[in-house]
Amino acid sequence: MATIIPERRPSWLRVRPPEGEGYEEIKRLMRSKALHTVCEEARCPNIRECWGHGTATFMILGRICTRSCGFCAVETGRPLGVDWEEPKRVAEAVRQMGLRYAVVTSVNRDELKDGGASIFAATIRWIRRLNPGCKVEVLTPDFKGDYDALKVVMDAKPDVFNHNVETVPRLYRRVRPQAVYQRSLQVLKWAKELNPAAPTKSGFMLGLGESWDEVLEVMRDLRAHDVDILTIGQYLRPSFQHLPIQRYVPLEEFAALKEEGKKMGFRHVESGPFVRSSYHAHEQAEEALG
Repeated sequence: MATIIPERRPSWLRVRPPEGEGYEEIKRLMRSKALHTVCEEARCPNIRECWGHGTATFMILGRICTRSCGFCAVETGRPLGVDWEEPKRVAEAVRQMGLRYAVVTSVNRDELKDGGASIFAATIRWIRRLNPGCKVEVLTPDFKGDYDALKVVMDAKPDVFNHNVETVPRLYRRVRPQAVYQRSLQVLKWAKELNPAAPTKSGFMLGLGESWDEVLEVMRDLRAHDVDILTIGQYLRPSFQHLPIQRYVPLEEFAALKEEGKKMGFRHVESGPFVRSSYHAHEQAEEALG
């Protein structure tokens, strides 16, 4: 089937370039502490809004990923060594920004025995140590399905655990070649079992060639694995080296999926073209925690 790429984005899918005092201040802070954000590395369309309001998603374990997902702008290659001072620097940045809700994610580090789980745990603990009362959400890799690695993270008691399935299982070979759909579902199930009080969260993109029925099936799978929060967004091609956009999903379809998610029993559904895992994360958690 021939790929049809729309020549131009719909008017409602255009964003202004990042700028402004808040944006520049966070950029200086991250550089001064040798930290990375997924906002920059993944070329997030919400960076202007989020950074302008003093929020950012910290990306730990370096900026080089061991996997080569077809949708992601993060660099693939051989990572450098682990920086054990990074968790403390993240916590210091959280304090300097005055955050009450911090989101921490990472690249995949498949070459590490625990996939970087110990750094996640250290980051959670350092944030809590320097920022009493600050809630912490983690967006983790699948740790290659290692239960013990996941347990290291969950033992640090993140307030919200997030792991994205990203797309429908039929498209995994093209979109997430080193991932396994059922493994991602298992990680989400384990996270809930390890800490039932913490909401679990997952998300996926539209516009990669999935069908309506496939999307609904993924949503049912996530609910069957006790996922509480769901995020659905439009895939936006980072460059011509990445997977092409099959279609721009109309706003009405995002709204319809949000209603379907509510019917299925998700505590919160965030569905829209610019939605990403960490977009309005604080509000999502508040609603899920009730």
